[in-house]
Amino acid sequence: MEPLKATEGSPQKGKDVKSRLTELRGRLREIHDLQAAAALLGWDQRTYMPPGGAGARAQQIGTLQRLAHEKFTDPAIGRLLDELRPYEESLPYDSDDASLIRVTRRDYERAIRIPPAFKDEFDGNAAITYQVWTRARAEDDFAAVQPYLEKTLELSRQYAAFFPEAEHLIDPLIAIVDEGITGAYLTQLFAELQASLIPMVRAIVGQPEPDDSCLHQHFPADRQLAFGLQVIRRIGYDLDRGREDLSEHPITTTIALDDVRITTRVRENYLPGALFGSLHEAGHAIYEQNIRKELEGTPLGRGATYGVHESQSRLWENLVGRSRAFWEFFYPQLQAVFPDQLGRVPVDTFYRAINRVKPGFFRVEADEVTYSLHCAMRFQLEVDLLDGRVAVRDLPEVWRERFHQTFGFAPTTDRDGVLQEMNWYCGRIGGLYQHFTLGNLMSVLWFEAAAQAHSEIEAEMAHGEFGTLRNWLAQTIHTHGRKFTIPELIDRTVGGPLTSSAYLRYLKRKYGELYGVSFQ
Repeated sequence: MEPLKATEGSPQKGKDVKSRLTELRGRLREIHDLQAAAALLGWDQRTYMPPGGAGARAQQIGTLQRLAHEKFTDPAIGRLLDELRPYEESLPYDSDDASLIRVTRRDYERAIRIPPAFKDEFDGNAAITYQVWTRARAEDDFAAVQPYLEKTLELSRQYAAFFPEAEHLIDPLIAIVDEGITGAYLTQLFAELQASLIPMVRAIVGQPEPDDSCLHQHFPADRQLAFGLQVIRRIGYDLDRGREDLSEHPITTTIALDDVRITTRVRENYLPGALFGSLHEAGHAIYEQNIRKELEGTPLGRGATYGVHESQSRLWENLVGRSRAFWEFFYPQLQAVFPDQLGRVPVDTFYRAINRVKPGFFRVEADEVTYSLHCAMRFQLEVDLLDGRVAVRDLPEVWRERFHQTFGFAPTTDRDGVLQEMNWYCGRIGGLYQHFTLGNLMSVLWFEAAAQAHSEIEAEMAHGEFGTLRNWLAQTIHTHGRKFTIPELIDRTVGGPLTSSAYLRYLKRKYGELYGVSFQ
């Protein structure tokens, strides 16, 4: 085919490019609308839907997802992408049109490798496994879900086999959510983190524990929620384009760039849960709300990868929300909301309490220092399961052994161990945990880069002003949507590869000061 370029003196070629781009955008918009409708149904399922509607809701969401997949894998989209390749190659790499064609092609070529019959089997297994897991966890009965998890592992290997060029089975599974990251890179990264973090944890737990009793009092839910809403509005979550509700597990749901909803959960006997859950989800939502409107309705109109998304939530939750400067402004307000509980508690006591390092069984409740150790153990188990070094039937015992090696103690029940969270029981094994740690690493890199560009950021935080930081993130990260992979974003923003050095330096500085420990 003759190259398609919108150049002077070739109006027909320019017209062809324009019409093909218009057709591509139109098809992608239809797919986006189906996905948005499914997202809205999913949000309702987790918030207000009566329990009896679960069966019908699963059918409705499944139908929308199937229609979206069928439309996206239509050969007509492949033809449009082929016809637009010369035009793409004539443009700067980071232009909107070139990025749209490139990213859509990447998604399309991945999607068409998956046979429809396999996708149906994969989705069906995910649905039934999740239902069995909910009962198995409640009854502490791994044997009940074991055969379903064995099927999940088999299907995960089959999925990876559709990408024979991959160096390792886990690479295509990682690419589903974190394009540009490989298993080999993560294997080295997690080994480096374990080598530094395990000694850090042991040094910290050898010190006197901070008193966190101030957090374990009765805090009425309505006041917790009102204060949390005030905080997330202050950091920049636009409530004219979003809302916060309650759900069993905090989530962010993007229905449109002007309709990004979050949820949190409240424990009246533990203050940090709802507040930091709200900060975390608001970080996700602020990212989505700052993506350029021109990208909406296309594969570019959402966060770059799960890891990049997690970097934004962890930045607002930890680098901002657990900082001393943040509480210089907000703690007097929190004391005013809970005068009986916190009125006589000094801010330093509160600050040390919310940053207490205490190894526990659960990743979702882990502190900053132990968090990535949970992710490392799970990633390594995924690799060993895919490679056949660990059998599903042995997973509970191997879990306990690995946990003991990491933390020095182990769960006595599978409910607190291998059954504790739903990720492996929702469809696949592989590529489900790396993004949390990648987010931790990037959150530090980007916060430090913003502070280096704007030295006033910390002082502004202490006065409840977050616009400089938020605008730097919006202009540097958010605005691009999904144009760039993690390596590309890191190179564009801070240069060089993504390493653990800045993250470890941050943890050693912060927790060395808090615990009076000097780390090597």
